[in-house]
Order: sequence, then C-alpha cells, then structure tokens
Amino acid sequence: MKRGRKADGAYNPWWAHNQAILRRRRPKIEKFQASTALRKFVNDKLQQHWSPQQISRQLARHHAGDPVLNACPETIYRALYNGLLDKRTAKLRTARTRRRKQRRGIPLKNAIPRMRLIHTRPREADNRSMAGHWEGDLIIGKGYASAIGTLVDRATRYVRLIHLPHGWKAPQVRDALAEQTAQLPAALRRTLTWDQGRELYLHEEIEDMTGFRIYFCDPHSPWQRGTNENTNGLLREYFPKRTNLARYTAHDLAQVARQLNERPRRVLGDRTPAEAMRDWSTALAYD
Repeated sequence: MKRGRKADGAYNPWWAHNQAILRRRRPKIEKFQASTALRKFVNDKLQQHWSPQQISRQLARHHAGDPVLNACPETIYRALYNGLLDKRTAKLRTARTRRRKQRRGIPLKNAIPRMRLIHTRPREADNRSMAGHWEGDLIIGKGYASAIGTLVDRATRYVRLIHLPHGWKAPQVRDALAEQTAQLPAALRRTLTWDQGRELYLHEEIEDMTGFRIYFCDPHSPWQRGTNENTNGLLREYFPKRTNLARYTAHDLAQVARQLNERPRRVLGDRTPAEAMRDWSTALAYD
C-alpha cells in the first residue's frame, strides 16, 4: 500500500492498481533468451536425461545467489515446449514435446451423471449366489466404426450378444439393450455392471426401460468385471480385432452365443451355461 500511494500520500485502490499494471512492463524477456549460460547448462543436463526438477534443484544448489542462473521446473518445461532450447538435443525422457492438458479440479464435461459404483452392488451379485446379475461391455470393430454388445451372467456364465446395426452411441445402445433383453424374465434382470464408457450415458433410461439396476466399475479397472473380460477374449475367436463387425447379422450373433452357451465349463462342474441358466429359470418359476 505504501508503494501504491499518490504523491500527496492519499491511497486510491483503482489508481494503485493501474500503477501496478504499468510497473509490470510485459512482455519481459524470457530468462532462457537472456542467459546463454543457463541455456547451455539446461541443454547439457537434458542430454544426460536429467529431469527438469533435478536440473532446477542443481541450479539452486550451485547458484543460490544468482537469480539469472536459477529456474524453476515450470520455467524449464515452458522453455522446452516453446522451442527456446536446442530442439535436436534437449528432450524429456518421455520424449514428450508438448504439454499435456491439465484438468485439475475441473469437472469432466463428458462424465456420466449419477453413476452408481460397483462397491454398492448387492452381496448376491458379488458372490455369484444367484443368476440375473450381468456384466456388460462392447467389443469394437475396425476404426471404431462398429461394435457388438456383450452380456454375461456372473453366476451361470450365460452369454447374450447385443446387435448394434445402427451404431453404438448412447441412444442406440439404450434402445438395443431394452429391445434385446425384453424376453428375459424380470427375475433374471437384477443388475448390470459396466465400465464407465460413454455408451451408457443414458443408464437411468435403460434402468426404467429394462428393470436392470446398473452399476459402474472404477475407472481403468477391467478386473472388476472379469467374467465379461474373459468372455470377450473368447468372442474374439469369432470376431477378430480390426474387422468390420457391422457385417454380422443378429442371426450370426445368436449362433455364436449358442456355441458358447453349449460349451461345458469347469467352473460350472462341466455343465454348460445353458444348462445352468435353465436350472435357475426352473427354480425361479417354482418360486
């Protein structure tokens, strides 16, 4: 405030603010443009695969009283990204040449609203004690232009494939799931666990249309729906990666699902998923 006072000693915040702007004298000469010694030191250390943090600490240690030969890590990163260092030799160990986008504290615009996370899923789904708790995902075709929805029951390993002839954005996935699971008895539409893919952005509408209660895995945690991951691996024998999945019809998908469901599984005591699901359906009918 003392520096911002007028000649007569009076203080006016607006006047002081304008004086501060004038004193800033921007733009200033970049530190790396002004000092050849600093550029050479940083270039040499980057060639030796030092990180900007290590270089900054070394400068502070050996040139503590010289502000010209001191630079914080951010200043070094900025000089590197702005081309103020030798482009041929001055490189990060990661070989990154541009700054990653920073989103700290900013809510993701595309995040799925009101997700119900897997940690709140019913115990009977976790311990596989009852049929009707499913895991779901998509297998993606060449160029991300086509997809097939995959559902597998956690208790019986019974597989259903969802035909997506009109694309795999949220509205198409919503409609396909509602239409192609409608024939399942309500008792076999208990929960559905998915990853945090945008194709399930309309999960609340899917719940209203199907009766499933939908849960989401943690980010980057495919093991939380391991049954589905294993099933997708089996399905890749029929639908190889980098192929156009749009050429498969609903009949083709039903044939593949039938083959998997009629294959005996050790985890089921060498019963087939079809047999296990049939037993559950019978039990539920008597209940």
